[in-house]
Amino acid sequence: MKKSNYDVREYANKKDIRLWQIADRLGITDNYFSRKLRKEFSEEEKQKIFKIIDELANE
Repeated sequence: MKKSNYDVREYANKKDIRLWQIADRLGITDNYFSRKLRKEFSEEEKQKIFKIIDELANE
């Protein structure tokens, strides 16, 4: 069984971005972000997170 939000996790890993960095940019704790990852994000939420990952990777 594939993990929820596998594509988000893989994309962050590929760009060498840690989940805590994404959470920080979203203004939430890393624990809360990890819990949110347990349920599949909407396509809109995913696009927002992919954009954050790209921004972090380009810093």
